[in-house]
Amino acid sequence: MAMAAVGIAGGALALLLQQKQQRGGGRGIGGAVSFRRAASSVAVRASYEAGVGVMATKVGMMTYFDPETGKPVPVTVVGFRDGGNVVTQVKTAATDGYDAVQVGYHSVREDKLTRPELGHLGKAGAPPLRHLQEFRLTAVDAFEPGQELEFAELFKEGDLVDVSGNSIGKGFQGGIKRHNFKRGLMTHGSKSHRQLGSIGAGTTPGRVYKGKKMPGRMGGTKTKIRKLKIVKIDNDLRVVMIKGAVPGKPGNLLRIAPAKIVGKNIPKN
Repeated sequence: MAMAAVGIAGGALALLLQQKQQRGGGRGIGGAVSFRRAASSVAVRASYEAGVGVMATKVGMMTYFDPETGKPVPVTVVGFRDGGNVVTQVKTAATDGYDAVQVGYHSVREDKLTRPELGHLGKAGAPPLRHLQEFRLTAVDAFEPGQELEFAELFKEGDLVDVSGNSIGKGFQGGIKRHNFKRGLMTHGSKSHRQLGSIGAGTTPGRVYKGKKMPGRMGGTKTKIRKLKIVKIDNDLRVVMIKGAVPGKPGNLLRIAPAKIVGKNIPKN
């Protein structure tokens, strides 16, 4: 009996596999392989920068008085560490599949880097650099490995820039500080002061929706402030004054790139 049952089950399985292959046009396993190859050949698109940028270090904030109008302007002072910004690699569509410029910043001792990192920088003739970042461009003909990038040659006073960096970490915070919720009454018998309150319905849907604003970790994330104006470039002190606030605390690493303006340096489509 047992052997007969096994034989029947095996015949039924073979029949199901034959029907499945017929419905799939006889492709079988080969069809699945060709589908994976087609999926892997899809081109990956990424956003281009409006131009090559640099890395810098946040110094702090101060008040700058406009010499023409005398009005006070809140500015962030940005400086540059030893070593400056150096082109460490030029990527092209022929070698890497896309065009980009890799820039290194902040010179350090050799024992601060690994041997692969030292070898990568040595190919470009660059000194040991702590930070490496990439700027994807439409054309990289004007750059070569080992080239030094000067801020005053790339930007001028009055230009608009996008500044990126890690924001100041605030730790675990409640809903009032993290999401600007309102608190409850502090008197008249209220027992709900800074609590979150209801976070969902009952039986339907019977769960909490994803993305619900709740207490959690605040800050410490990559943040970009767009279209900040360069107020002053001081070549003697090697600092730049940018109007407004930028992410992070003093000493934070910043990425400064030309502001993306649709219709001007970024196509509308």
